[in-house]
Amino acid sequence: MTQHSTTDFAAFALRVTSGALFIAHGLLKVNVFTIAGTVGYFESLGLPGLFAYLTILAELAGGTALILGIGTRLVSLALIPVLLGATWAHLGNGWLFSGEGGGWEFPLFWAVVQVAIALLGRGAFALRLPVLDKTLGQFA
Repeated sequence: MTQHSTTDFAAFALRVTSGALFIAHGLLKVNVFTIAGTVGYFESLGLPGLFAYLTILAELAGGTALILGIGTRLVSLALIPVLLGATWAHLGNGWLFSGEGGGWEFPLFWAVVQVAIALLGRGAFALRLPVLDKTLGQFA
């Protein structure tokens, strides 16, 4: 029987809730804003439309990987640029995310959460894939 520490449970809680939020944000871009609408928004910011597709992919695939605990450290680090991009996109909207257009504090905080997840690792109840564990080593 595996013994888990409170740190393992904390890492699990952060990993799963963060993953669920990434999936929710990815699905929001697909189902509510639509892919075309998301591409248009990115282009209105002066970004290439391709970034919209990459962001949706990162949010959906990254969120799933976090929930499952696959490549947790690497995935959380890879999601930080997405969140810093969201922080940049919301800078002009002010501090509070409840304001029109959403503020910048939530994506910035979420980026810090990804740093914490990267430092903590996958924690308890993660899917163990021996091949991936061997390949990624400490980044698994």
